[in-house]
Amino acid sequence: MVKKCAVYTRTGDGGTTSLASGERVRKCCTKLETYGTVDELNSHLGLLLTYVEEPVDRAQLLRCQNLLFAVGASLSTAPAGGQAPAGMVGPADVGSLEAAIDQAADGLPAWRGFTLPGGCRAAAVADVCRTVCRRAERLVYALAETEPVAAEIPVFLNRLSDYLYVLSRRLNNLAGVEENLWTKNSK
Repeated sequence: MVKKCAVYTRTGDGGTTSLASGERVRKCCTKLETYGTVDELNSHLGLLLTYVEEPVDRAQLLRCQNLLFAVGASLSTAPAGGQAPAGMVGPADVGSLEAAIDQAADGLPAWRGFTLPGGCRAAAVADVCRTVCRRAERLVYALAETEPVAAEIPVFLNRLSDYLYVLSRRLNNLAGVEENLWTKNSK
């Protein structure tokens, strides 16, 4: 007989939740907001995957989803003795993203100015992912003001947002959609 796992526990009904360590915290604390935003980004990447067809891009996005899950796990762990939890992303992951950025940029038209979000549907979703990623990065820095955070996490998020920007450009290019450039005095 398979044992059912209750999704509802009722333990959070009073506005608190448990961290991975078992410590209870308020649902509005910076730590929860931070790893909740990382989870939100992961969900947006899942949506983006429904629009992306190129195998190389799909594989990179799935890798990013797995790494973001690890980032969330690290952020949800209470620091032990004033030390940041062991980083679950590292320099090799950042290097891999840099290689993915270079690969995605290969063959794109030269940068002509600031690009407005949008274009084809996949590119527009990539733009949403990029802005959520930037918010997650800002929240990680805010969290780092009050408790130790693995140094690799904000670097990874910074590079991921760069990747998402280039991916958006690539997706528009693959779809044959012209990028909309920002014009200073458009009316």
